[in-house]
Amino acid sequence: MLKSFSANSRIQRRPWFYPLISAVVALSVLGTAIPGQAFSWTDLLTQGVQLVQLSTMSTQQEVDMGKQINQKLVNGQIKLYKNSAINQYVEEVGKRLALNSDRPNLPYTFQIVDDSAVNAFATTGGFVYVNKGLLKTAANEAELASVIGHEIGHIGGKHLMKQMRSTALANGVATVAGINRNQLVQLGMQLALNLPHSRKDEFEADQRGLRTLGRSGYSQSAMVSFMKKLLSQGSVPTFLSNHPATGDRIVALQKAIKPVANNIGYGVDELTYKARMAAL
Repeated sequence: MLKSFSANSRIQRRPWFYPLISAVVALSVLGTAIPGQAFSWTDLLTQGVQLVQLSTMSTQQEVDMGKQINQKLVNGQIKLYKNSAINQYVEEVGKRLALNSDRPNLPYTFQIVDDSAVNAFATTGGFVYVNKGLLKTAANEAELASVIGHEIGHIGGKHLMKQMRSTALANGVATVAGINRNQLVQLGMQLALNLPHSRKDEFEADQRGLRTLGRSGYSQSAMVSFMKKLLSQGSVPTFLSNHPATGDRIVALQKAIKPVANNIGYGVDELTYKARMAAL
């Protein structure tokens, strides 16, 4: 006992010891998760600094990065749909959900992509994108809200930030001077457009979105009905082909919806929705 106490006393006189050993242990675990890639101790410690910077990014820094990613997207990667009435409607739905989300203080931005594919995605700092094709496919406002709520769930869980961090480590984006912001923005854009989220992230976004739907007064069953409808179509749409384990997700959502709330809620009027979307 006396010997152990003496050793701990020597460690306590070195304030740098615990942060150093924590970084080494954490990064050693991360490093072993990437097959066929070896890191020197210097590489691990150096990249650890950048990974910590990315994981501790402030809300304002996250929003600024979202703005930069959005600028790159609209300057060549996507074409935005310009109808003001429909944009205002989607923004109304989005804002209602955002106020009841896990991160209500973010300055959310909701935009429509002029694309007939059934798809939606989100980046960082509150930026949500919904394809025109998805607006046409949804039967009512609650089904549209279920998709937007799901994407807000990804933002609530900071899922893209986590993908950026792990991909930056795997691809060696981090340097001695720090993570290059332009490279990071480019990486975030590519991940948002092309890389599906993990099974865990999808389940989490579903559950976050379901809670947001309920708090916003929407019918929670709309999330299930929309997924089922898309799966019943001949070919799996982009929205679900990029989102794995859809059948399991439907089962999990059905279990999460309380029976008393299964058939109640706002936004199920199909005629009203079609009238709002007539310009499409």
